[in-house]
Amino acid sequence: MAAIISDKFRIFNAKQFLESLSEGPNATSAERTRMYFFVGRPQAWKAYVEIHSKNSTAFNVGDEVYVGTYGSTAFRGTISVVYDNALLLTDIFGASGVNSAPTLGSTLKGRTGGSGGSDTGATAVSGVYRYATEDVPPLPLDNQTEKVNLYDEIIAAKRINDAYARTVIRRYNWDLVANPKFDMWKPDYSATPGSGGQIGKATATGATSIADAKFYVMNSSYEVFKCLYNGEDPSNATGQNATEEPTTTGGNYASGTGLYTESTGAGYIWKYMYTIPTDDVLKFLSSDFMPIVLPADATRTAVTGAAVAGAVHVALIENAGANLPASQTLYTGLKGDGSNGVVKFVTDGSGSITSSEIQTAGTGYTYANVLLGNGNLFSDAGLSSGVATGATATGAIEAIISPQGGHGSDHETELNGKRVMTNIRLTYAEGSGDFPVDNDFRRIGIIQDPYEFGTTTFATADTLSGLKALKITGATADFIPDETISQTVTGGTAQGTVVSWTLDSGSTTAGVLKYIQTNDAHTDSGVVRAFESNGSNAVSGTQSAGSGNVDTGYSNSLLGSTFASGLATPEIENNSGNVIYIENRRLITRAPDQIEDIKLVIEF
Repeated sequence: MAAIISDKFRIFNAKQFLESLSEGPNATSAERTRMYFFVGRPQAWKAYVEIHSKNSTAFNVGDEVYVGTYGSTAFRGTISVVYDNALLLTDIFGASGVNSAPTLGSTLKGRTGGSGGSDTGATAVSGVYRYATEDVPPLPLDNQTEKVNLYDEIIAAKRINDAYARTVIRRYNWDLVANPKFDMWKPDYSATPGSGGQIGKATATGATSIADAKFYVMNSSYEVFKCLYNGEDPSNATGQNATEEPTTTGGNYASGTGLYTESTGAGYIWKYMYTIPTDDVLKFLSSDFMPIVLPADATRTAVTGAAVAGAVHVALIENAGANLPASQTLYTGLKGDGSNGVVKFVTDGSGSITSSEIQTAGTGYTYANVLLGNGNLFSDAGLSSGVATGATATGAIEAIISPQGGHGSDHETELNGKRVMTNIRLTYAEGSGDFPVDNDFRRIGIIQDPYEFGTTTFATADTLSGLKALKITGATADFIPDETISQTVTGGTAQGTVVSWTLDSGSTTAGVLKYIQTNDAHTDSGVVRAFESNGSNAVSGTQSAGSGNVDTGYSNSLLGSTFASGLATPEIENNSGNVIYIENRRLITRAPDQIEDIKLVIEF
């Protein structure tokens, strides 16, 4: 079946994403989509291998684990952390180097002392394997298990509103070294299918669709122009280099039409689209992308209001021909389904076309033909004085039809706005402490419509904490970020990993301990056990050797967490909403005096 998903569909999805952020009368409206940007994963990236069917001999940190025959093994690594059902590994090697991986169902064997050592006797069967280091984060997986694990590692989330999201397009600066030539906007670019039977049409820079073409530019004043003509003619089939920076100031700019025409060089024609305001420059201009301003922007609304559906602005010489009325300036009306379009062209002494332009743009054209035969040429723009044309006359001029609605009527569609950028600023410990500043993060993403914890009510707050917390009293030492904490609880032992430890003002022994619990690192007899409001059983850290008790009498809000008897839950319900974007990355370190400015681009 011959079918495509058009670029218009991708543009539509990008538009819908943006519109969803502002629907309804206010932020809590049911019609409005609640999009949250989140940060997570405070713990370091290491290679992960799922294990099962272990024998009675334990794997030990510092030992190696391998598959096959040691010395010629297809896979080996050093054990960094041992979980009940998984191992974290470093120093991965094997027949394929760091690309080595244990085949699903392989027998993993423990070894101490390397090549000069011996097997420990520990064995297990391998399951899912994912290579990772701090410099090489693992690729995210699009499955339910990944989503559940992701929620366990969320540190905090911040709501995305329409003020912090824009449609963006590829950035092309006015820089004649980097960008000497531009494509002209045309409606008929296409690729040549590999199966044959069709011939496509490429742009001046070799693109095979308008979506991939370099047909617009941002000048030094942050004004955006679209290229309608790039000097293409029979002797310059792929156009010519630009010479003059388009601008809305100066004599070459016609404010009535929004067209800038080069007075030198190839005679580029540019259509003014909008000016990027300072706030958008700061939020949404990156080295690779530039924003399309919102529909309400004054510069955009003026352009949209002046757009003329079916107007024709470019008359392109396809064939100079010969034997047309020689050395004359001639006019001909556009033949099509619109009205009032007129082409002006000039011939030389042999009756060949040397230049052509639109005299009157007309309106309402979805197609237009330029006829040069006898009865179609005139000596005046009013098309009242006919000029005879001989039977041997040849030549061809193409009328370039404007996009649906006219140039400037739909910026997203015309400029192929299939990407959305969100700009999120994490300002110190904002959200009253929802975003701790004493740890780092390695994952960012977007969640659509998460619930408030323990409910089926959509979250609407500006910031949300993803962490569990304990109000600690009588701490014997400061807890250390990323260390494991534990407490004896009913049925076994509760475990967690420290994300943040913040002392109460003026205290050296009481504070808020925020932590995560995951189903691989913190199980006890197959269960992730909850910490308890029990003042008799201390909470202890493995690295700090510190301990403290849960303040069972504390029920208040502090540092973005709401405590009941010394315990606080996250503000996000686990596994709620839709995770629509995940990015694993190298660590981003936070600090009390630091602001993170994160630009996230989603391509539909």
